[in-house]
This record gives sequence, structure tokens and C-alpha cells, in this order.
Amino acid sequence: MFTGLVEEVGKVLSLSGDQGTKRLTVNASKLPREMKKGDSIAVSGVCLTAVEIKKNSLGFDLAVETLARTSLSRLATGALVNLELPMKAGGRMGGHVVQGHVDGVARFLGLEKIEGKDDYWLRLEIPAELAKYVVFKGSIAVEGISLTVAKVEGSEVTIAIIPHTYEMTNLNQFKPGDPMNIEVDIIAKYAEKMLLGQATPGNVTVERLVAEGF
Repeated sequence: MFTGLVEEVGKVLSLSGDQGTKRLTVNASKLPREMKKGDSIAVSGVCLTAVEIKKNSLGFDLAVETLARTSLSRLATGALVNLELPMKAGGRMGGHVVQGHVDGVARFLGLEKIEGKDDYWLRLEIPAELAKYVVFKGSIAVEGISLTVAKVEGSEVTIAIIPHTYEMTNLNQFKPGDPMNIEVDIIAKYAEKMLLGQATPGNVTVERLVAEGF
């Protein structure tokens, strides 16, 4: 499990392989020291297994399914990726529960500075089937970053980005139309399943939702 707090921004050294599984190699100076072969790590929101660890780099094998369902297929040499190690047992929950299981790929619309402020507006278009899980003030993981939704208009989502997030993640490298990994709040999906699979008229109350952990 991850929390959506980026620990290091890595730089892609290579994405090799013509067909099938590809090998992604990322330059990183901090996190390799804390890892061993076989460990999991979130790479721009995608939970991957490190198959090669060197002093300043990490290697991952990307399955065809991973390439097809995430933004990792767009990576080229020099691209930046967000890196986060799994949350340690007893650790502090700084963001929200992030599984590293990407739900879909959004389309980057823009990242504009808010007039008169140091913050930015991040705008993206999410797949229509995911819009029902995204709510005002709710949590969403974008490229593995735990963020709070500021506005939802159909499939367009707007998020406020503080200067620290702008500077310490890969968000400032995107161009309009680029794909971005999206993971919606897992609690919303569990709530939907409970309501659709177990609910009967009259027995869904605020008290019941609280009791179920929502």
C-alpha cells in the first residue's frame, strides 16, 4: 500500500524491448539504497517489482497489460517519473490509501498558474466510467500523487497544485494531450459495491455507512 506522497523523482534511462515485455530503467539516487531485488515501488502510480537494483538506478519489467493500461508506454529517455516506496507498518498516513493499481489513463489538459497566487490549476479529462468515483473535495491519485479534487464538470477534473508539488513531482513536464495515470479512491469503489450488492430500500443510512468504515 502507498500513500501518494512522492519520495523521489527519477529520470528514465531507457525503455527497451520491441515486443512483449519491456525493460524500464530509471535513474534514482536515494531509493535504491533502501531496496532489494523483488521489492515493490510505485512508479508514477504503477506498482512495479524491481528486478534490477544498482547504486543509482532501478530496473523493471513491464508486461504488455501494464503498457496497454497505463501512461508508462509514453516514456522516453529523459522523462521524469514519480517514485514512492510502500508504506511501512505503523507508518504515518500522509496522503490517502493508494494501491498502485491504475484505474485508467486521463488526458492532460493544462497546468496554469492561478492569477495573483503561487498555486496552479491542474486540469485533466478522465475516462467517463471513472467520473462517478470522483467527487468535490475527494481524493484522487494522479501519476501516483495524492491530490484533492477542487472541481468536477462531467469528465473534466480540476485540482489545485501547491508550489511544493509542482517542484517536487513530474507534473511540470506534461504537455496537452499527454496521458496520465489515474487511481480513484478505493473507498468509493467499495461503497459502490456495498450499495449495489447488499443494499435494499430503506437500509442504507449514514449510521450504516459509518459502521462499515466509510
